[in-house]
Amino acid sequence: MTNPEESEQLTADSQQPDAAPVPSAEGRGNAEERNDDAGGRVELQHVEVLDPDVGPTAHELGLELPDDPGEAQELLLRELGEARQEAGEHLDMLQRVAADFDNFRRRVERDQAENVERASQRVEGLLPTLDAFDAATAVEPQSPSEEKIREGVLSTRSQLLETLAREGFEPIPATGEVFDPKVHEAVSGPGDGDGDGDLIVGAELRRGYVMRGRVIRPSLVTVEHA
Repeated sequence: MTNPEESEQLTADSQQPDAAPVPSAEGRGNAEERNDDAGGRVELQHVEVLDPDVGPTAHELGLELPDDPGEAQELLLRELGEARQEAGEHLDMLQRVAADFDNFRRRVERDQAENVERASQRVEGLLPTLDAFDAATAVEPQSPSEEKIREGVLSTRSQLLETLAREGFEPIPATGEVFDPKVHEAVSGPGDGDGDGDLIVGAELRRGYVMRGRVIRPSLVTVEHA
């Protein structure tokens, strides 16, 4: 038989709500999955993690390793030595090829320079002829017959220059160009009161030429301020 105090305690305990059970880690995970399924669509993606330390197998490298560890180590060391020797031979061969190509390049550059020098020497013999053409075409014709002669001279001069141009022979631009002492030879300059601007070529007295970038003869010019 219970006394009145115990009866009151039992009645108070029965009226208190039960405490919510604490879910375990697995239980929490299942609850989250249920909430996700109820709240919206969840996309799951399988991600494959690769081990960076895993390399090709001996079979993939074409090696059949014996079962004995010592024999396998000996085989691997022998294969490594042969591979390093072969790599060294290939490196030596590439170095020789690179050296041969460098020698070939230098020989070609030297041959090209010699060819330009020889061609320049041959072309220098034509300079008096070109000067004669320039002098003849500079004279204004006084009659129809002289005009025809001048046209013939111009045509011959043009054909000759076109033939030489195919070999890299070109006249040097002069009149109106900025004075360049590398390709222009000045015979007269501006006076003291003629300005102070950039120097330009005022007139060409004798045409100059270059052969593949090499100056055969500089232009003979007068210089004035711009």
